[in-house]
Amino acid sequence: MKYQAILATAILISTSAWATQPDPLVMESRMAIKAFAGELKGELQSAMKAGGPVNAIGVCHTRAPEIAEAINSKGKLNISRVSLKNRNTGNAPDAWQKAVLEEFESRITKGETADKIDHAATVNTANGKEFRYMKAIPTGDICLACHGGNISDDVKAKLDKLYPDDKARGFNKGDIRGAFYVSIPQ
Repeated sequence: MKYQAILATAILISTSAWATQPDPLVMESRMAIKAFAGELKGELQSAMKAGGPVNAIGVCHTRAPEIAEAINSKGKLNISRVSLKNRNTGNAPDAWQKAVLEEFESRITKGETADKIDHAATVNTANGKEFRYMKAIPTGDICLACHGGNISDDVKAKLDKLYPDDKARGFNKGDIRGAFYVSIPQ
């Protein structure tokens, strides 16, 4: 299978990192994701209250990369977001990330919920071993105004202006919107 071929060089830590006593790197990754997601969600909610979805688009466009960079500058890890249906071309997955995202989609079809889906592995790279962790991002209510199937014309206009190659529309609540990705050199 394509998924297995891409991950053949990986030393699998866990197909589901929701173990009772998770690896310290999994915990570090989860803490970084919690910080990123918490700050981003708070700013999105404030922007929505202040000016609706059009205003919130600016948060995702400018603040999300800034929040990630602030977290990345504090230590050895690198955090980002990736998606099979990305809005920002900079969030397109590489081959390894794409394989994991496809596996996440498969797990959804088997009945798992997006909020519980994750994956951790240590991978051999040209620069040595690298720990990688991905956590699915479930599509929530706040996401639907800009990522759902019924987007207002003013939101569409703003998205088209900022993201001419936007593929991140048509999601339903509970879908996997993408994933947080954390890498830590070993």
